[in-house]
Amino acid sequence: MPVDRDRSPLPIEAVALARALVTRPTLRAARQGVARVRRAVARAPQSLFLRELVAQPGSVGAICASSPRLAARMAAWVDPVGDGWVVELGGGTGVITAALLARGVAPERLLVVEQSARLAEHLRRRFPHITVLQGDAAELPALLAGASAGPGVRPVRCIVSGLPLLSIAEPCRTRILRAGAAVLAPGGRLLQFTYALQGASPWQQVGLVGLHHERVLANLPPARIDVLTTPLG
Repeated sequence: MPVDRDRSPLPIEAVALARALVTRPTLRAARQGVARVRRAVARAPQSLFLRELVAQPGSVGAICASSPRLAARMAAWVDPVGDGWVVELGGGTGVITAALLARGVAPERLLVVEQSARLAEHLRRRFPHITVLQGDAAELPALLAGASAGPGVRPVRCIVSGLPLLSIAEPCRTRILRAGAAVLAPGGRLLQFTYALQGASPWQQVGLVGLHHERVLANLPPARIDVLTTPLG
């Protein structure tokens, strides 16, 4: 009996045709591919950041991770050949950490503080040669002392803050500001990025002096980098 090639297949025929075309090995391979993509997405730093933001918004604070462009501009203000500690506050997924290392900061000089336990563990796996401290930036002097990294051992020459200070409620914000100012060496440098393009830096409330402002308009959202220092005396 001749086959009418112009006739559209009935629904039952279409299902049978689809089953015939999709063999079991093909279907298995497709499912394995989807599973691999899901695992890769789950392990991605951006996915980890979003999961922590949803699970612990108070610990993460920021609404999005820093961009590589913003991180590179912050790192450009850091002296890579100094002798003191470079302390990063709020390591997150490691975008700024990677920029500091790319800048030439020696791993043994870099100390990263991260409050989220999961993000801190991620940082230790990603950067095994740096020091990662899991804790509250408001307790910075105690964290440094506990890690034998206090100012008496090696001065803190630079603090690079990725903390969303304007989103942190009082009195916790003031405690963070005082803690950072307490450990920064005289003449040391502090870098803070903010999405507020106007206004004074909160760090000026605890005696730090503004040196420079840099706008990173190519960042989304546009950001400002505040460069501050401690008075020499």
